[in-house]
Amino acid sequence: MLNTDALGYLFKNFALALASACILCACGDGGSASPGSAASSAKSAAAATAGSPYGGTPWPLPGTIQAENFDNGGQNVGYYNAANTNQGGQYRSAEGVGIEASSDSGAGYDVGWTTAGEWLNYTVNVAAAGSYTLQVRVASLGQGGNFHVNVDGAAATSQLTIPDTQGWQNWQTLSSSISLTAGQHVIQLYMDSAGSSGAVGNFNWLAVGSTGPAPDFGPNVLIFDPGMSAAAIQGRLNTVFSQQQSNQFGNARYALLFKPGAYNVDVNVGFYTQVLGLGNSPDDVNITGAVHVEADWDNGNATQNFWRGAENMAVNPSGGLDRWAVSQGSPLRRMHIKGNLALDDGGWSSGGFLADSKVDGQVQSGGQQQWFTRDSQIGSWSGANWNMVFAGVDGAPGGVVWPNPPDTVLATTPLVPEKPFLTIDAGGNYNVFVPALASNNHGASWTSGAAAGQSLSISSFYIAKEGIDTAASINAALSQGKNLILTPGVYHLNDTLRIARANTVVLGLGLATLLPDNGVAAMSVADVDGVKIAGILFDAGPLSSPVLLEVGPTGSSASHAANPTSLHDLFFRIGGATVGKAAVGLKINSSDVIGDDFWIWRADHTYGVGWSSNTAANGLIVNGANVTIYGLFVEHFQQYQTLWNGNGGRVYFYQSELPYDVPDQGSWMNGGKNGYASYKVADSVASHQAWGVGIYCYFSSNSSVKVSSAIEAPASGLNGAMFHNMTTVSLGGVGEITHVINQYGNSANAGSSVVRLAK
Repeated sequence: MLNTDALGYLFKNFALALASACILCACGDGGSASPGSAASSAKSAAAATAGSPYGGTPWPLPGTIQAENFDNGGQNVGYYNAANTNQGGQYRSAEGVGIEASSDSGAGYDVGWTTAGEWLNYTVNVAAAGSYTLQVRVASLGQGGNFHVNVDGAAATSQLTIPDTQGWQNWQTLSSSISLTAGQHVIQLYMDSAGSSGAVGNFNWLAVGSTGPAPDFGPNVLIFDPGMSAAAIQGRLNTVFSQQQSNQFGNARYALLFKPGAYNVDVNVGFYTQVLGLGNSPDDVNITGAVHVEADWDNGNATQNFWRGAENMAVNPSGGLDRWAVSQGSPLRRMHIKGNLALDDGGWSSGGFLADSKVDGQVQSGGQQQWFTRDSQIGSWSGANWNMVFAGVDGAPGGVVWPNPPDTVLATTPLVPEKPFLTIDAGGNYNVFVPALASNNHGASWTSGAAAGQSLSISSFYIAKEGIDTAASINAALSQGKNLILTPGVYHLNDTLRIARANTVVLGLGLATLLPDNGVAAMSVADVDGVKIAGILFDAGPLSSPVLLEVGPTGSSASHAANPTSLHDLFFRIGGATVGKAAVGLKINSSDVIGDDFWIWRADHTYGVGWSSNTAANGLIVNGANVTIYGLFVEHFQQYQTLWNGNGGRVYFYQSELPYDVPDQGSWMNGGKNGYASYKVADSVASHQAWGVGIYCYFSSNSSVKVSSAIEAPASGLNGAMFHNMTTVSLGGVGEITHVINQYGNSANAGSSVVRLAK
């Protein structure tokens, strides 16, 4: 078994001298051994001190014991096993415990064929008295049974239940609190009852780590432990949701963090709420119930279900169906949905983004107008409306001839790193895992073992908090070489946050929001390698900013192909919450940048909205070469929504609405042309590719307004050279898109509201 915190796990017959959190390993198959008798189970306390540690030295705690490294002494001393045989025939073949080779991360061996009344003893040495976190790595094909841990013959934990992990070698981690006194003890893994699988389960490792205080993430990060009662957790979840259900433009922000383990809760996700599992794999956090988004607050209409997210957990949905009825700015990442997934709530929805996930059942798109799915595994897909794009998705619709259905399917994703994410280890230490750059990808990154990447200690991060930190304090930390975590809140800035160091990681939690008050840019990035920025909402202030986020200064020319900057789940807003102004939402001047889910929005409703109020010319300007974006949503800007000046650009999925509030045609002319195209590729660009492009109009202020074309491209980019699978829609027939691309394609208007053009 893998010990993620120690380098020296060399041989199973040597003692592990681990300085920090370790791992106890035991994987195996369900067995047919009969349950132990009452007499045999009573032997556990008597045998608690009778054996000697395997390898000769008590296992140090905090640390890890591999499950197959139970004490010497044989039956009724080091262990009790009803069959008293090694069904797997591996490792300690003369002992009467089933041991087999494991395929869990790190390989090694595991213990299986377990049933009620059996036990395993481990002699340990506890460095200091205290409250600790116990983690146990388990697997089961079918519902597993129950077990608990004794210390010196007395129960030290409550019963833990092994879930159906869907395979004897599909591993999950269970957690519990445990109190230990200093000195030598015997820890016993005791099997209470078998499950419908026929066994208690397989055991990979058991780790005991210190439960030091969590980093100070501030009051809006709620951390849940499987040792907490389900009622207590549910109460806190309900409180957050009741505040955030319809709080579309409020200032409250929340991150809900779940430590590895199993939970029976209903997580209803409202505005500005991010739900995060803290495991290394999504399957380390298991929610039985739901992690879901409904549209009850708007009578089933999910077209305004924005700004929320869920990441890095498994969900076993009650009734077999989970729901994620969302629109833009609401990603699902690193999720394992053990059932079906609905993307609507009976009405329209305008999403959406799914990446690095596994859905065992069917994804039901329903009223979703458009959706982008990347590098995932799904059982099947049902439904399509205007623009569905799949890149690197195992199980994507097959045999598609666009536009019937309007599905764009690409077998692989050319180049992308996954988004950085927060984890906790067995010792209670927080880290941020930064996945490595992957090429020609398909399927989820985590389904075949641990993904490549680097784990950064939380100590390398400056943790900023709303109401305490300013642009000056954050910039001071960045200048000292710190990475940055922005905890949930709205950060009012009087200066630009400057990212100058290569490989800096900036991670927002709970839709952390940056709002420049005095007309400055919210953030700038130097023309350096490998910066990662993720999970931030950029909100324009009342004085117009030249740009909200600028990646690379004007004139940037360095190549970053070997170590590109990546931007994940970044959302931009001009107006809506307040009167906001900015010339440009996002400007990318550096080359080789990878974008992964952008929603760049000039507000069309609520506060500070009007043609002369929330002014903003362009959503996105790309000047750098070889920039790639997966999932690009840009809406309602007053000139080009997207202006692409760099060569070698690639876009996988594009969704855009033109501005609703054009007062009249004379106010919206581009020289002699009616209006501004949504997607403009400059005449100087020689190479560009875009797949799955949907552009819509709804000129509600004046339905006589027209735009000449949805897309403008160089003549050399026509006939499929640049754009593939284009759709234009006049929503309700209100206004007209005269052509799809340049002078080609029919008009979308009241007479024919949907127009499609393959190339």
